[in-house]
Amino acid sequence: MTYTGDVTVGGPADVRDLPGLVISKLAVGPLNNNAYLLRCTASGEQVLIDAAAEPERLLALIGDGGLSEVVTTHAHPDHWQALGDVVQATGARTYAHRDDADDIPARTDVELQEGDEVPVGEVRLRAIHLVGHTPGSVALLYDDPDGRPHLFTGDCLFPGGVGRTTRPEDFDSLYDGVVHKLFDRLPDETWVYPGHGNDTTLGAERPALAQWKARGW
Repeated sequence: MTYTGDVTVGGPADVRDLPGLVISKLAVGPLNNNAYLLRCTASGEQVLIDAAAEPERLLALIGDGGLSEVVTTHAHPDHWQALGDVVQATGARTYAHRDDADDIPARTDVELQEGDEVPVGEVRLRAIHLVGHTPGSVALLYDDPDGRPHLFTGDCLFPGGVGRTTRPEDFDSLYDGVVHKLFDRLPDETWVYPGHGNDTTLGAERPALAQWKARGW
């Protein structure tokens, strides 16, 4: 079946097969969080982005293949409720940006900075630091050599706008980061996998950038 990214809490994962990477998207928890399991097709190694909730469902998705790493996109509690249970069950190494690591009540083995890489077997994800939703939010980019880029944005970018901010200066920081580090550097066909809800592309969102700036959210 064709991947759409449309998932519901309690429902099955939607699976996207790329030449080098398999992406499984699962909706979990009361806030409809998205968790993404990435599996390298060459090595079989797996990485989870956001152990958000429902550890039993996440562990069922991981299956017998084991888990190498868990990346937490930012420190808001709805994105790490299952982290301790998943790490205890799998022994996975944990990654988060250094500016959010102290606010995640589970160990952070690797503190990320801008441009750092997260290995998924033979595949690499690149960390993009975006300040505003939290001080240490990160997006993760898989620049597929055989196709379009794939961008996991946490709560920094959604269909219809950037993530929630509480102060005008936080919005300005997040908006500027999203524009300069994502829209200015990546093509329209870049597929966006957000922390909640449906997927989008940069091309679908690009025409509304000026509107987002004008409204301030």
